[in-house]
Amino acid sequence: MHFEKGHIYHIYNQGNNRRQIFFNRENYLFFLRKVRTYFLPYADILAWCLMPNHFHFMVLVREVEIELKAKETHTMTQSHRMSKTLNQSIAIMLRSYTRAINKQEKTSGSLFRPHTKAECVTCPEPELSPSFITRNGVTEIPVLEYPEICFRYIHQNPVKAGLVKIAEDWEFSSASDYSGQRTGTLVNKDLARKLDLTDGI
Repeated sequence: MHFEKGHIYHIYNQGNNRRQIFFNRENYLFFLRKVRTYFLPYADILAWCLMPNHFHFMVLVREVEIELKAKETHTMTQSHRMSKTLNQSIAIMLRSYTRAINKQEKTSGSLFRPHTKAECVTCPEPELSPSFITRNGVTEIPVLEYPEICFRYIHQNPVKAGLVKIAEDWEFSSASDYSGQRTGTLVNKDLARKLDLTDGI
């Protein structure tokens, strides 16, 4: 994944061979706690949705790389500073979650597909996957509309999958935060509104 500071990205991955990655409510909550730890130092989360076998996040990247605190490196000295990238942080998060699920389910091996995708939706020439455009039933989309379309697409995932009738009824997405049914703090709602992403919600 390649990230640039100041751009919005759609980050997603799914279970290896489309296998289930969340088995109970606590798994979803555990994953979200990890997201707070591993995403928020680098980015503002604008939208998110966890599905039984995949996840979506829409983030505005503030930092691509951050310097680690001394307690995170144990042996760091003034002359030997260490840093960690957003890429590394996401990889650590997914490995950590995989270990926990493998222990819970008494399984082994990869839980997620090898490569997490990160599509820039605000880059001058965004390279969105053909599946994103096809799923939205659009062949040509003005570049300026990509962020808003991505925002809606993420929230509509549970509806399209037949899990709920309206997006805000799915507990494991930010749709209910934007509808006012929940006062979650994972998403930066003020920033999303400032970016004009929330029209129609």
